[in-house]
Amino acid sequence: MSGAVRRQLPLFESAAAPTPWETLDERDRGTRFVALPVRSVLNPPSATGMGFWSVNPYIGCEFGCTYCYARDTHRYAVERAHDEGRLDDEAFQEFRGPGGWEAFERRILVKRDAPAVLARTLEPARLAGYSLVIGTATDPYQPAERRFRLTRGILEVLLAHRGLTIGIITKSPLVTRDIDVLARLSERNSVSVHVSLATADARLARRLEPRTPVPSARLRALQRLRQAGIRAGILIAPILPGINDDVNGLSALLAEARARDAQYAVGSSLRLGPAARNRFLPFLDSEFPVIAARYRRHYASSTMASPAYRRALHGRLERLQREHGFDVDEGMREEREWRQGVTAGDVQVKLL
Repeated sequence: MSGAVRRQLPLFESAAAPTPWETLDERDRGTRFVALPVRSVLNPPSATGMGFWSVNPYIGCEFGCTYCYARDTHRYAVERAHDEGRLDDEAFQEFRGPGGWEAFERRILVKRDAPAVLARTLEPARLAGYSLVIGTATDPYQPAERRFRLTRGILEVLLAHRGLTIGIITKSPLVTRDIDVLARLSERNSVSVHVSLATADARLARRLEPRTPVPSARLRALQRLRQAGIRAGILIAPILPGINDDVNGLSALLAEARARDAQYAVGSSLRLGPAARNRFLPFLDSEFPVIAARYRRHYASSTMASPAYRRALHGRLERLQREHGFDVDEGMREEREWRQGVTAGDVQVKLL
């Protein structure tokens, strides 16, 4: 990663004397939580390449999904800490793990001052009409949130503001813990929760993402959010060629979501960066060997599915959404609200 790109990503702030990372807790199964000092938690669109501002209270994720693109964010954070002297050579190797990917799910960086920093630095005018999305590179309701309560703290800070467009992306039913805050926040702001689901098939989900809550638990959380009057829908992500992009599987998921009163459904195909590739491709070799070689050939030269595939998938999703009573325009409106300043063509590429 070039120096220019590093300067754009505000994961760490420079300090006169970098201090080693402080371990906050370590679980029996080997997951360690490490304090990450920050001066800013807001990531602008110009730094992330996304058409919205983002906040991620953690770096790394205990859910450890095999395909997660955010593995590259964790790798970068660890490399930069090593460069700045926060990690010595031995600790650096330990944080990377023997395969180079394990630390993403076993070494969780905790921005424990995130709510206070956000309260001090958030100026709504600075957002310039862009949305603020929580959980673009981590799950804000991963198990660590039960202890550290950073996501709830961030939502409580946002209660002081009005007129914001706020989004949350999560796979976790823990989001329902904060229904009280989300309801109050919705009175003065536009709030929506994307419940992330790759499939409604529990067996397939267990193969793809064995450490995440089962699909039925996420669907119940969606229903509870809607019953509380919270705007919520599903994010079908990632859609994996030859694995969960079939008509029957997508149709079953949309039917389940509609039965829980989901207001919209949007989808996203696989994005595979270098760190994610190191985890996901060996997984395919083991679990889906028949198609693993095709993935290797395509993703050797690209991080995204081909334009032709994305167009075909877009058409399939639109047709299935209409069949299940979804307003396709509602899903696209949701994406447009989040991605201010991105052209319609870019939205389709980002979405599918």
